[in-house]
Amino acid sequence: MANKTIPNNRSVVDFINAVEHPKRKKDAFLLLEWMQELTGQEAVMWGDSIVGFGSYHYKYDSGREGDMPLVGFSPRKAKMVVYIMPGFARFNDLLEQLGPYKTGSSCLYMSTLDKVDHDILKELIKRSFTYMNQKYN
Repeated sequence: MANKTIPNNRSVVDFINAVEHPKRKKDAFLLLEWMQELTGQEAVMWGDSIVGFGSYHYKYDSGREGDMPLVGFSPRKAKMVVYIMPGFARFNDLLEQLGPYKTGSSCLYMSTLDKVDHDILKELIKRSFTYMNQKYN
């Protein structure tokens, strides 16, 4: 099966403007601003719902390979998702200070940015981006 999460030319601003939940939309524009500033990269749509910054190529031992953004986010209906691609093990010091969240393998789920420490979240994004950029580029 082909990977559908590939960069495309869709408008990031149009995508965020189409978010129905007003708070999620506001948070998405805030993350857009922060990530552009922290990464020095322009935002690119990946697939239908991920706003990504930079890219890296991965290849698993199974032979599966592809490209993904170095860092990104998606304003989902239930939660805001920030993609921390190296996972969270190396960032425990920051997670302890962040505020309420849940994680998946590379997904940081937050109900709203109002409930987390903005400086800590920015540092997490910055460290993750720097790590992935140094590892893959």
